[in-house]
Amino acid sequence: MAGQAYERDARWTTVDEYSFGHLHSASETSPSREVLQHALSNSESQGLPDIAVSPSQGKYLKLQAQIARAQNILELGTLGGYSTIWLATSSPTVNVVSIEVDPHHADVARSNIDHAGLSERVEVRLGPGVEVLPGLVQEVKDGKRGRFQLVFIDADKENNWNYVDLALGLVDKGAVIIVDNVVRKGQLANDASGDSRVEGARRVVENIGKDERLDGVVLQTVGEKNYDGFLIAVVK
Repeated sequence: MAGQAYERDARWTTVDEYSFGHLHSASETSPSREVLQHALSNSESQGLPDIAVSPSQGKYLKLQAQIARAQNILELGTLGGYSTIWLATSSPTVNVVSIEVDPHHADVARSNIDHAGLSERVEVRLGPGVEVLPGLVQEVKDGKRGRFQLVFIDADKENNWNYVDLALGLVDKGAVIIVDNVVRKGQLANDASGDSRVEGARRVVENIGKDERLDGVVLQTVGEKNYDGFLIAVVK
């Protein structure tokens, strides 16, 4: 889509296409290829930016949710609901709360989630994450909702640490927190980038490294959606 400039390498794309084609090909595999393609096509036709996770990254999120035996999942940054659909199919009983700041994106996501048959188990909340999360924290404190076992953060990068810090009031011990797009083509190690998104990535890495409540690591990735990487942390 317009406005996206991915660093591409035929080796990365070919491996993604080959491996995903074999590892997510069965007719009974969920989410189905039709559901996934609809979410991408509908998002494109509605003018959403091409910044959703790749198919392989989406399946990685689903498997992480299964490994964590997550029954409640929190997502920051719904976009068109593509990653939300992956997370919501990790279990027949999982519930997902996804926060999206853009009203149009939220509407498109709800449509895609409804098409996937997941509306009963996915709630898209509209608003800036730093404003919505305190309300969720209060709901947990009041016993109105259960704690979360997995948090996926893929929103405005400047608030990465704020989202992690607020999410710690919402999660169980042993919960998994994944922060996407922290490597940023290798700029993570550049302390003079002048890019607020890189600065947000550096802040979350450095703060998690100093926080006794968390243990984390950054993994660099290549694939059809660029050279980047994510931070994965476990709540102690």
